Amino acid sequence: MPHDSKRRASFVERHGLWTADHARAATEIQARIERDGVEIVRLSFADQHGILRGKTIVASELQAALKNGCGCPSSLLAKDTSHRTVFPVFTAGAGIGVSEMAGAGDVLMLPDPTTFNVLPWAPHTGWLLCDLRFTNGHPVPFSTRDLYRAALDRLAAKGYGFVAGAELEFHLFRLVDPRLAPADAGQPGSPPDVALTTQGYQYLTEARYDELDDIFEHLRRGLQALGLPLRSLEVEFGPSQCEITFGPGAGLAPADLVVLARSAVKQIARRHGHHATFMCRPKIPNVVSSGWHLHQSLIEAGTGRNAFQPDEDSAVLSPVGRAYLGGLLAHARAAAAFSTPTINGYKRYRPYSNAPDRAIWGRDNRGVMVRVLGGPGDPATRLENRVGEPAANPYLYMASQILTGIDGIERQLDPGPSADMPYETKAEHLPVRLEEALSALAQDECLRAGLGAAFVDYYLHLKRAELARFEAEVTEWEHREYFSLF
Repeated sequence: MPHDSKRRASFVERHGLWTADHARAATEIQARIERDGVEIVRLSFADQHGILRGKTIVASELQAALKNGCGCPSSLLAKDTSHRTVFPVFTAGAGIGVSEMAGAGDVLMLPDPTTFNVLPWAPHTGWLLCDLRFTNGHPVPFSTRDLYRAALDRLAAKGYGFVAGAELEFHLFRLVDPRLAPADAGQPGSPPDVALTTQGYQYLTEARYDELDDIFEHLRRGLQALGLPLRSLEVEFGPSQCEITFGPGAGLAPADLVVLARSAVKQIARRHGHHATFMCRPKIPNVVSSGWHLHQSLIEAGTGRNAFQPDEDSAVLSPVGRAYLGGLLAHARAAAAFSTPTINGYKRYRPYSNAPDRAIWGRDNRGVMVRVLGGPGDPATRLENRVGEPAANPYLYMASQILTGIDGIERQLDPGPSADMPYETKAEHLPVRLEEALSALAQDECLRAGLGAAFVDYYLHLKRAELARFEAEVTEWEHREYFSLF
């Protein structure tokens, strides 16, 4: 990127971080800020859990932030889901073996100019997704967006691009009490008191949809105004359960979409007196589990052709598609640590439901882990992985799919026959607890090599800290079971 030799080059220039598209987008942002009256800009990055964190700056500071980044504490990368710092950041290497993070030193959020949006629900507010770099220019090894980008690059080196579309289930409640008394604060604080928006069990009925029409209208307008490829807002099976579906995107776009969409839904709902949650199974009577169905395919770089579409009339998938599917199944137990990263998410893997309980595939069957859709002559042929929970970090979920799929292609793994009876087919079972998935991840050489051993060890430490807090808690079940008996 050219620059004036009489001035000091910016951080972006010194480290060669922008393409021509980034430079062009940065120029267009300034024009849009002036046209739309943007006064503040939120700079956000998806942390290790897929939660957006960042800072808000006034619009006049944006050009400096675009070129030189905006600092934030590296300790944000050392927190578990309760926002507790679980690494000793004030020791050498911050307890992670990364000298740049010692003492909670700064990392730089570098806005990606191609992601700029104006928030339709927040007056005069812009929004940018950021990548992370250390102040010395070195990449941050725990930046999940960069890990996903590296997986895409590895796939591109093999001549393929990644296409994905998301179906996200969530619960939408009416907010009764936000629980903001001082005694409700904590790590984590007390969850809000909520009421149902629907009684549920009238799956896809128009009457139930109409009960949610007012709040759905706000959600629809907000998501579409962000430019997200929204396809539908639907009433799902359970009480207060909904689903949003999006059209497919390529590269970084489908993962960026999920973090933006989840954040948008929660923010818009809150502004209109509702509480939206992507937690898999809330502890509310009669409420059911939510999932995230990830549709995915590969495209040939040279031709743009769907690499999963079979040429033979009798085939369900091409040889590449079958091998990729074989990789997903072979590493399903380890990849569950990314597709289902919470303790709560494993409450969903139940037999004879619309959720999987073992690593199998089937043709248009909603009980299997991977549902194959399309076939000969269908350029939309794809795999629908039904294993995920809606709280998953999309960058890690999608990266795990790519990396295990590549392993399947490289080793020509056979996925076996289609399972017509998914809860009776003999196959390896999915983990029933998070600790099982973490143990499988610790031993999985494919994911350890693809994501880096340092990241896998870091991630295992984070999740095991979460598990340790859970195991130390005295539950309602224990109190009910033993308090009177003994």
